[in-house]
Amino acid sequence: MLAKIVFLALFLLIVEGMASDRPESSRTPILLDRSGGFSVGGRIISHPRFPNRTLSCDHGYMEYFIPWNPRRTSLVMWHSATTQAFQNRWDGGEGYKDMFLRRRYPVYLWDGPRVGRANWACEPYSYTPSYQDQANFVAWNFGPSFPNFWPDSQFPTWDDEAWHQATSSRYVEFDTVENVHIQSLAAAVAADSGKLGDSIVYIANSASGLRAQMTAVKSNTTNIKAIVAYESYGYVYPDNANVTAGGAFGPIVVPLEDFKKLAKLTAIQFVWGDHRDENFPFVKQSRQAAKLINQYGGNAQVFFLAKDAGLLGSTHSAFADMDNDKVAAVLEDFLEKNDLDG
Repeated sequence: MLAKIVFLALFLLIVEGMASDRPESSRTPILLDRSGGFSVGGRIISHPRFPNRTLSCDHGYMEYFIPWNPRRTSLVMWHSATTQAFQNRWDGGEGYKDMFLRRRYPVYLWDGPRVGRANWACEPYSYTPSYQDQANFVAWNFGPSFPNFWPDSQFPTWDDEAWHQATSSRYVEFDTVENVHIQSLAAAVAADSGKLGDSIVYIANSASGLRAQMTAVKSNTTNIKAIVAYESYGYVYPDNANVTAGGAFGPIVVPLEDFKKLAKLTAIQFVWGDHRDENFPFVKQSRQAAKLINQYGGNAQVFFLAKDAGLLGSTHSAFADMDNDKVAAVLEDFLEKNDLDG
């Protein structure tokens, strides 16, 4: 223990000395106690003709980074298309992962079943190129049509390589109702395992927002404390809300008693970027879902980065935007306000 203290003191003195000559070193250094990863959830299936031959499949993969002196709350960053969105800004600058490691939050990067590093599926599937780069431009809220950026866009519009990185770093996605349930079940197993601690906040985006909500519904512990969903595409409703269940992007209807688990969370924040009006279908659903959660004693909020924080030009993935330090400050305020910064 004494050796660790001496090492840390010497390290901080060295960093302080470097900061006078190199301004970029003045940021708080990232000190890790450990990092690694593990698989969780899933099934083991047998070959239909040779039962002694098995396959471990439909598991998720969790990569973790634990600071030297960690806070209690763990941030599970759940992407919709690639972990890269949390690792770096659009232009390759610092991403949410390192920003919050500097703040001493344990950070977990989650690949749900059949996605990324958890791509062993229990069922056969085929891949067909979708040719959707241009469609993603609009879906990611870069502008009203390809290649016309919003004038105030927080994407680095001048950087062709940034656009290439955004489109090429994606994983194959499985946008089906079945996958929502497969991914949320594995995530619930991870949450209930205790490996992520007993104060979990999901940082979700797009389709993973729906999956994070369903994870809270399926969890059998109180380890999940909050959800912050950036532009969630899909919401959960109770079965008494007179809502018809939808497809891969919801709505998903669950028994009332399961829905009430969302109301028992410390807080939920549905975050929207810029250039989204109240008539956008998923904005309307976020309003409905928040109202229902609060109706049963919950603490859900719909938050617009432009209207409520003055951050203009935010994209579908504001945590990767050029002003993601300001977006991170909004998240930090949310954590502090709800006593999740301990």
